[in-house]
Amino acid sequence: MQILPFKALYPNFDAIASPDAFCSDAKNEFQAFQGLGLYEHLPQDALYIYQIESKTGLHTGLVALDAVDDYFAGKIKKHEKTLDAREQHQMELFLRWNALLKAVLLTYPPVPDITRWLLDFTQAEAPLFSTNFIKDHQIHRVWAVTEKTDIARLQYLFATHVQATYIADGHHRTTAIAMLHEQMKDKKPEYDFSNLLCAFFSSDQLDILDYNRVVAGLKDISPAHFMVELSALFDMEKLKGRRRKAGHKHEVILYLQHEWFKLRWKPELLSRFPPDRVLLDATLLNEFVLRDILGIEDVRTDKRIIYVEGSKGPDGIRKLVNDHEDRIGFMLYAVSFEDLMHLADQGESLPPKSTYFEPRMKTGLLVKILKI
Repeated sequence: MQILPFKALYPNFDAIASPDAFCSDAKNEFQAFQGLGLYEHLPQDALYIYQIESKTGLHTGLVALDAVDDYFAGKIKKHEKTLDAREQHQMELFLRWNALLKAVLLTYPPVPDITRWLLDFTQAEAPLFSTNFIKDHQIHRVWAVTEKTDIARLQYLFATHVQATYIADGHHRTTAIAMLHEQMKDKKPEYDFSNLLCAFFSSDQLDILDYNRVVAGLKDISPAHFMVELSALFDMEKLKGRRRKAGHKHEVILYLQHEWFKLRWKPELLSRFPPDRVLLDATLLNEFVLRDILGIEDVRTDKRIIYVEGSKGPDGIRKLVNDHEDRIGFMLYAVSFEDLMHLADQGESLPPKSTYFEPRMKTGLLVKILKI
């Protein structure tokens, strides 16, 4: 990967009462925040070490630019299909802001030399800023790497050791910049659509969580009939006591009419597929349950599906399902890094909203202006 430094905007925390509110409002108020002088501007090009301290420990990565050409060359690998409407919306936002407000999160297999360099720098140097996000119980710290020799060293390490990366968060932002690059590079030459704003976190610095579904599916089928249909696909067991997440691959937790069930795909169904094929629970659920039983042909566009981040846990599913009597909840086991990388390497895509990564960066904390 050929990483590049850039001049970033970052918040003037002395003038901000609540970092939580500031970053939550950045999407809608970015231009107003600029006008009010709530952003500082780093005068020189830099690479930025981004560290998140959370309840699970320290998570450290590097924010830099990376050429869109790396995406077209397959060095930035997608693993999920994107939603057309969201791509268009992202393009409109970028043009309205004249900025990128959040880096695309890229992951890669750990490289000890990079991990050691980032750690040594954070221990030796003071951060550019450090701020506490009360809502998430996190501290976010950023260091600016400005010395040319340090920048050159990091560029060498990434060029030598990181041959490809995988999009962990930001598929739509990546595709939107790629589309703007193709459509606008001649129409708007004063804008930089040739580079992505990226955050590089090795896989051992991230936690991969489940991404679950709540489906409005009981308008045309009774709960009893639905359970009969499921019994042909799963070995089923009613859960007693405390609700829980899926415990392993090919286990699905179902929430229906205030009751929880453990579902396991029948071995004879799984045996239909080649033994070397990566079988994702989201793919099986989309095909055999959402499509064949509930009649949902396109999970990318069907409004009956609500995707629920795994960080919200069983309660996130329960609350949404209980809001409407026709809803069903499905909790899936988290996709492994190995399966994600294998599919991306093969050029295959996961279904939309198959993975959820933590910790997550904040919108508006490191900003790249688009107009050159």
